[in-house]
Amino acid sequence: MAEWLKRGGDAGEAATADRKVRETVEGILADIAARGDDAVRELSVKFDKWDRADYRLTDAEIAGCMGELSARDLDDIRFAQAQVRNFAEKQRACITDLEVETLPGVILGHKNVPIGSVGCYVPGGKYPLLASAHMSVITAKVAGVDRIVTCAPPFHGRPAPAIVAAQHLAGADEIYCLGGIQAVGAMALGTASMAAVDMLVGPGNAFVAEAKRQLFGRVGIDLFAGPTETLVIADETVDAEMCATDLLGQAEHGPDSPAILLTTSARLARETMAEVERLLEILPTAPVARQSWASLGEVILCADDAEMLREADRIASEHVQVMTRDPDFFLANMKNYGALFLGPRTNVAYGDKVIGTNHTLPTRKAARYTGGLWVGKFLKTCTYQKVTTDEASAMVGEYCSRLCALEGFTGHGEQANVRVRRYGGRNVPYGAAAE
Repeated sequence: MAEWLKRGGDAGEAATADRKVRETVEGILADIAARGDDAVRELSVKFDKWDRADYRLTDAEIAGCMGELSARDLDDIRFAQAQVRNFAEKQRACITDLEVETLPGVILGHKNVPIGSVGCYVPGGKYPLLASAHMSVITAKVAGVDRIVTCAPPFHGRPAPAIVAAQHLAGADEIYCLGGIQAVGAMALGTASMAAVDMLVGPGNAFVAEAKRQLFGRVGIDLFAGPTETLVIADETVDAEMCATDLLGQAEHGPDSPAILLTTSARLARETMAEVERLLEILPTAPVARQSWASLGEVILCADDAEMLREADRIASEHVQVMTRDPDFFLANMKNYGALFLGPRTNVAYGDKVIGTNHTLPTRKAARYTGGLWVGKFLKTCTYQKVTTDEASAMVGEYCSRLCALEGFTGHGEQANVRVRRYGGRNVPYGAAAE
């Protein structure tokens, strides 16, 4: 039976915090719906101390941001984007249209139709997370989306040059320096200065995630991507420095980012906890990471790989770093995860920044029912049907007529009966079922 050497925070406290976030977001979205640009501007001033007449960046502003970056910076961004684009193109190639004759004269099919317009949120208030631009904009472009809007908050009182460059190089059609609930609300609801989009994508803090949840239905969303989560699965084949580094590397995202170690080695568990404390003395982002580790960090000791597998599927973490003797055991058997990072040579930061897989992933146990952002999220698989012969229409119509009668849907039945009469030469009385 699994043994907790360190436990995370209280679930009741989290529920209270969620309720406060929910109420705050509900009020702000109602204000944006009622007052549009005026509300957006007030909220930007209130939360980001950022005020301007038009939050969309001009071509000159974009060029200015590009000019602030070195040639090496721009080359690095292009390299990362090339990896994301390459993998997205390979994914797109796996998604094919279908047309098949299922019965003589009956043609069924589906087409994969791109979403018309997408709003991409790029977090950047605490750290300029330019990688989120790659993950959303490029993936949408590869899918064939016509209009891509991006929003990222100001960083240190101005547009973050690296984020702007990443948005522009990825191919965003409209770039706004706007953050938080006001950005997500403006993109989804539309204002006088910003046409509404059909879908929202991208990670964010608890308020952004809740705004997406409340807006779902009015627009589509990719998934519920809240605060970052990481799970390290390790045994005695790896050392404490590697485990502690991978835990704190994600805990630095914010004080609400869980970091969990699952291990079969009591020695590794103890040494990792000690190494975490040592690294927290020298890590520049320790003030955030320490708070996250103290309140949400966990260390769980398991008997064997099978028990670690059960615990990992229960946790259903966003990121799962596997450093065991046989990492492919988890690839073959694990079901609930956002993304797997197999073996000590890879790590979550590679996936976050550069390797090519998408970093917008399910959190808060959503990995039980969805994967992360990918090309398929930007496509609607729409079916169609075509009946090409009189005989086929009459034959299917007879079955349909009788099935509609079982349900009491007379009008539906008549849609079938009129075809049976016209194409099959059958005298079916109005409102009756075909015999």
